[in-house]
Amino acid sequence: MKIHRPRLPRSRTGRRRLVQAVMAGCVLALLPATWLFVSTAGRLGTAADAPRTDVAVVFGAGLWDGEPSPYLAHRLDAAARLYRAGRIEVVLVTGDNSRRDYDEPDAMRTYLTRHGVPGARIVSDYAGFATWDSCARAKRVFGVDRAVLISQGFHIRRAVALCEAAGVDAYGIGVADKHDVTWYYGGTREVFAAGKAALDALFRPDPHFLGPREPGVRRALAAGR
Repeated sequence: MKIHRPRLPRSRTGRRRLVQAVMAGCVLALLPATWLFVSTAGRLGTAADAPRTDVAVVFGAGLWDGEPSPYLAHRLDAAARLYRAGRIEVVLVTGDNSRRDYDEPDAMRTYLTRHGVPGARIVSDYAGFATWDSCARAKRVFGVDRAVLISQGFHIRRAVALCEAAGVDAYGIGVADKHDVTWYYGGTREVFAAGKAALDALFRPDPHFLGPREPGVRRALAAGR
């Protein structure tokens, strides 16, 4: 079977138009990532820089044999340090519990209690299936207006941008991790995820599961005071 390969334009004008089209495509592909950087300027820092805030939101990052993955453990460690330092009052853990044998929020809660955060100060969001879902539910279900967000550096800009779009005044803490295969995969994935994030911020769809408002954060804050 003869394979027909696409032919490049032969004329100078055709080649110029091809180059222009490729360049335009590259610019359009990079626009969402550029938006993430611009929209989160001044809203990122370290745990030492984080403002005193009632609520910290920790995003799920996978389980290994029912325990938080190393990346998720590092996020939770940062939240526990903020709590022990008196910089936050409540931790909202948001993750995937879409099936019986996989429960990120409960694993996150257990880890935090082992590291000094009282269970009464931890609120679980079992429908944080995606970053937009976690941000939208933090605002619309749990009534969070302002929060410190905790994730890895390659993800935190998207988290801050989406929570801002969802109506949460957000400050992001990017947890440092070694640049291993997972880190590089996460960074590469973010380039493509930026496009979906831009659409979510523009159209603000309902999360996969919205449900009724939950008083967990308000009650946890009231109990602490």
